[in-house]
Amino acid sequence: MIDWKKEIKSWGIIFAIFAFLYFTGLITPILGGVQSLLLATGIKKPKITLVDKSNTEFDYRGAFVDMDGNRVNLEDFRGKTIFINLWATWCPPCRAEMPHISEMYKKVKDTENLEFLMIALDEEMGKSKDFIEKKGFTFPVVHASYGLNNSLQSQSIPTTLVVSPDGEIVFYQEGMSNFDTEEFRNFLTSFN
Repeated sequence: MIDWKKEIKSWGIIFAIFAFLYFTGLITPILGGVQSLLLATGIKKPKITLVDKSNTEFDYRGAFVDMDGNRVNLEDFRGKTIFINLWATWCPPCRAEMPHISEMYKKVKDTENLEFLMIALDEEMGKSKDFIEKKGFTFPVVHASYGLNNSLQSQSIPTTLVVSPDGEIVFYQEGMSNFDTEEFRNFLTSFN
């Protein structure tokens, strides 16, 4: 026989914990941390085989604002390989893959003609800047203050794409991955 009082009390405690985490803002970093641990196991790796927007021309129209308030024009990246990641601080999968992108960046940042654009989609740029500084990430971060062009439109975040020096989208993925793999680093540096 089910003890309904005990059952209701158990569900009440579970609900109270989730409500506390949600209203204190702790749910996002906790979920992001758990997802990051899952990525570290190597379960979710980027698939180098291309789908969707791959092998289509990239639209270089548009601009962003860097974390120092300077305008960054997409046109300035023409002729280079670009690793682009669309993310936001309120997105647990985005937060989960950031440490792995950071580690990959440290390994390939000196590659000639390879650029990183971590495009923050938070409504307030200050939230993005505070998050990056708190975590100590050193990859280049810009804010989508001016919006996104057609090449950067996505149904979900995180979204990652790689643009070749020829201006083709050669990798496109919606969803999180551990990009710090030898296979992906070799792919990313193979265009130079």
